[in-house]
This record gives sequence, C-alpha cells and structure tokens, in this order.
Amino acid sequence: MNNMMKQIKYIFPISALALAFQTQAGPPNVVFVITDDQGFGDLACNGNEAINTPNIDRLSRQSVRLNNYHVDPTCAPTRAALLTGRHSDRVGVWHTIQGRNMLRRREITMADIFGQNGYATGLFGKWHLGDCYPFRPQDRGFQHVVCFSAGGIGQAPDYWGNDYFDDTYFKNGKPVRFEGFCTDVWFREGMNFIRDQVQNHKPFFAYIAPNAPHGPYYCPKEYSEKYEGNPDIPVPEFFGMIENIDDNMAKLIQLLKEEGIEDNTILVFTTDNGSAAGGFNAGMKGKKGSQYDGGHRVPFMIRWPGGRLQAGHVVEPLTAHMDILPTLIDLCGLNTPKIQFDGKSLRNLLYGNTADWPERLLVVESQRVINPVKWRQCAVMTDRWRLIDGKKLYDMNSDTGQQTDVHGRYPEVFQRLRGDYETFWADVSQEHDLNSYIIIGSDKAPVVTLCSHDWLADKVAWSQSLVMLGGAAREAKWVVLVEQDGEYEISLRRWPVEADKAINDPNGYKGFDFKTAQLCVAGLDLSKDIPAGAHEVTFRVKLTKGITTLAPVFLDGEKAVTPYYAYVTHKPFEGWQTPQGMGIPLFDPEYGRVPPQPLSQNTDYYRKAAEKSNL
Repeated sequence: MNNMMKQIKYIFPISALALAFQTQAGPPNVVFVITDDQGFGDLACNGNEAINTPNIDRLSRQSVRLNNYHVDPTCAPTRAALLTGRHSDRVGVWHTIQGRNMLRRREITMADIFGQNGYATGLFGKWHLGDCYPFRPQDRGFQHVVCFSAGGIGQAPDYWGNDYFDDTYFKNGKPVRFEGFCTDVWFREGMNFIRDQVQNHKPFFAYIAPNAPHGPYYCPKEYSEKYEGNPDIPVPEFFGMIENIDDNMAKLIQLLKEEGIEDNTILVFTTDNGSAAGGFNAGMKGKKGSQYDGGHRVPFMIRWPGGRLQAGHVVEPLTAHMDILPTLIDLCGLNTPKIQFDGKSLRNLLYGNTADWPERLLVVESQRVINPVKWRQCAVMTDRWRLIDGKKLYDMNSDTGQQTDVHGRYPEVFQRLRGDYETFWADVSQEHDLNSYIIIGSDKAPVVTLCSHDWLADKVAWSQSLVMLGGAAREAKWVVLVEQDGEYEISLRRWPVEADKAINDPNGYKGFDFKTAQLCVAGLDLSKDIPAGAHEVTFRVKLTKGITTLAPVFLDGEKAVTPYYAYVTHKPFEGWQTPQGMGIPLFDPEYGRVPPQPLSQNTDYYRKAAEKSNL
C-alpha cells in the first residue's frame, strides 16, 4: 500500500549532507514563498507567452523543479497539509469556511519544528488556518507575524474596509496600519525580518504568503494596464498582480545576495492551487477547485546553492505538498518529535537518485462542505493514472489533458484504484465528526472575535460584501470550548467593532429592523430589547468549563438572524466592547483610499459571490 496511508513514524536524524554543510556555514535558512490562486500555467517559464515573470523564470532555471507536484484544489487544505506533512482531511481542514479551515490543536506545524530547532520563525501574509485562539499563527509556532484574517483581504473576519492598499493588518496580534499595496507589504515585512535575523546571527524560517493573485482583482495600475486589450488575458489585474509578485521576488533574491546568505538559504517558490483567472493552463483540464490536474498540479521550485542542488534538474515522479515538511526536516537536519507523516522526504529525488523511489499513490479532494462526502470531487493519482470521482480513469502517459475516459479498457486498474481510495477513506474519515473548537476564557486571548465566516451552517456570510448586503441571513451557531469557569460578557453586533455602526444602520447597504437580541448558550436562553441606535447588545452570563454551543440571534418579529459578529471576554471592564476598549483603530473610509480602478467586466469578485449567495 502507498506510503501516505501507512503513516510511517519518521524521526529524522541529521543527514550527512546537512551535517557537512552546517559544519561549514551553520544551519541553512529557509525562505518559503507561496502565492494564492496562481496556477501552473500562470508563469512564462511554464509556457505562458502572455505574462511577464522574468525573475521567477530565472529562479526556475537556478532551481530543482518538481514537475508533477500536487496540492489540494483550494487554499486552506493545501496550507494545512503543507505545514503539517499530513493529509488535510486528517488535520481537520477540508474547506475554507464554516469552521472547517481551523487546523486541529494537536497538529505540529513546520513553524513549531523550526522554532524547536533554534530558528526564528515568521509569517507574512496569508495564514487561513484559524483566526481565533488557539488556531492563530502565533499559536502555531510563528514567533513574528504580520497577517490579515481569513482567506482573503475583504473577507468577513478581515479588518473592515481593507482593499489591498494602505490597509490595517495584524502584527503579532495587534492591528497596525500599513502603507502600500498588500503584496509589497508582505515582502517588505518579510525582508525586514530576514535582515533582523542576519544581524542577530540567527537561522530563520520566513514564510511569505501573498494573498495575490486571489480575488478581488486589484493591483497598482502600472502593473495591469500593459495587459489590457489582450484577448488571451481574461483578467488584466490578475496578471498584473503576478507581475508585481515577480518584482518582489527580485527584491527578495537581491536581499539574500546583499546579506551574504544566498548560498546558505533554501529558497522555495510555489502556489496553493490551480489558477483562478488565468487564460493559459499548460494543456491541463480544470482550474481552482477542480479534481482534474489543472486544479491541483502547481509549480514548485527549490534553490539551495550551498546544498549543491543542481540548477535546472527536473523531478518527474509524483510528489505532493505533504512531502515538503519531511523534506525540509531532512535537508536542514532538524530534530523532530514522532509524527505520523502522510508525506515522505524528497531528498533523494532532489539529488537525482530515483533508483529506490517506489511507485506511490496520492489522493487530493475538493470537499468544500461542512461534513466530507465520500468520492466527492477527488483524484486518486499514480505516476501514470488518474481516477476521478471513482468514475473516470485517465492514462496520463498519453492523455495529459484528461480528455478520454479509459476505465472500460483497464478494468483491473480501475478497480484497484477504487480499492485504494476505499482504504484511504476508511483511514482519514475516522475523525471527520470532530470539531475544532474556538476557545473562550483563555488568558492568551482575553477578547475573542467570532464571525459569520466560521458559522456551522449550510450558508455563511464569508465576505464583507455579503455582510453589507445582508447575505446568508439565517440562524447559525458557533461551537466553543470554555477554558475556565467564570463570568463572561458576550457582545452581539451586526457590523464589526471597527466599523462601529448601529445594528439597524444600513450603512448604505442592506438594513434590518431588529427589535430583540436573544442569546442561547450553555442551556441559557436570554433576551434583551435592542434600543434605537444601539451599536451592540451585551449579555453577562456565568459559564462553566467545557464545550458549548453559542447561538445568538437578532429578531425582527418574523425572522431570526444570527449576528455576523460576536465578541466574548472573561475579563470584562467598562467599555471593553468598544473600539477604544479593544484597542482597535476605528475604520476611516477616507484612510488610504485610492482612486477607483477600472476593472475587467468579469472581475467584480465579491459582487458575483454575493449574487450567488442565498440572501
């Protein structure tokens, strides 16, 4: 059976290569760049003649490339598997919303391991594995963090009104306003972190994760205008965002040279799923979210001059995101606890040794539901075969575009791969019924922000546009873990605290006429009238330690709607529920505004999402 399903326990000793190199230059640094929604075909070096990516193309020539490298078809599952070396289904992350993007507490992350081995660890940009304690990046091994909330700027948990320019992000848990375009901010902050560690003579792991080119599609005008009017480019802003990433990669690579650490730094560039808006797809079928190769085969390049990785070497065997943590452990000679990895070290492949590399089988899925469904949008993969949804079989030796179903011609292969999936499912589905509980009552998070993005409901208001439009207005719930007995206060809001609008204020969008606030928690059923002009309604309750459901609603006499935002504290004081009390800068609609940019007709990302929502 394949290595992924055996769950071999790896305890990595320091490899001979790593030991020899460390003796000369110390532990290698690691800079890991992962972009968002950029597919295999969204680079010139992979055949896209319409896009300009000279710096990443040059890095590709200087690197070892994984040419058959696969991730999950969407972002949070990919990041969960990448950072743990374990299947996304196993670690509780099979969706991007609905409370299914929170990485289970028991999991050990890449940042945990590097930190335990004396590295400084930093994250800059996208996390998307939980916004509340104990799931925040600073809870999962990252010592220095500059990030936004949720899966994209402008999503419901994000600071209100962020629009990619001069936004408010969270620096080590505190809201801070930054100047500039978001991608420039992530690279700038990551580079500052690198300079600091070089000055302190400390090895580092820098995880730079731009939200670009994820929608909505905004970028500095000088990057997008050159792509306008080209029929091969459906979304000029998407390409402009990628070219901006390329420019930032040049600055990053130059920094490594200037600081004298280029040879002793492992530099990785990759992406998290197939293309969301690119026109060229390198002959593959499917895009982001698809179970076909175009949804999950992505670029991966790794450069380490001092480690003698051969520039231009191409690895053809099947590899995956779950392999990267075991590989970095092996290359860097890190000591680790016992971890049941689903992936395996690729060191031999990176150095051209394929003699003992076994035939393997991998599974990726696009579940995107509260509770996973067997055979849902899945690909069972070997080097030669792709079994799609348990129904169609493709021979990748002769049909890389996955056009011809050959399951009738190869019934033995078809049945064997179906059996392999059955074994896989029996393994990873054992804990699908587990929830990742947001913790309230911890001194590590005196105030916890709950948002409609993480409702356990069939439809959720995951974006700020949906909140503004009153989308997904329904009864929903959060499931929380109360860490300690005590008096708690729970503040219910229709708008986030930094917007600080009245509950029934339409704010130029969808208005309500709520009369009553009701709180159901831990067997209590409490209600209060909503005063005219009230911005929030606060309840004080006594809670005991344990798991409970938090299900508040606003009532208008006919309909019950769960507030989009709820704030919980076990350390209440007068005014704690205000922006000033929480230390959050009040949203200023004029701060950092840029002139409206003309967007391509099909790029109004959140408006389309709102239209599709069940309002």
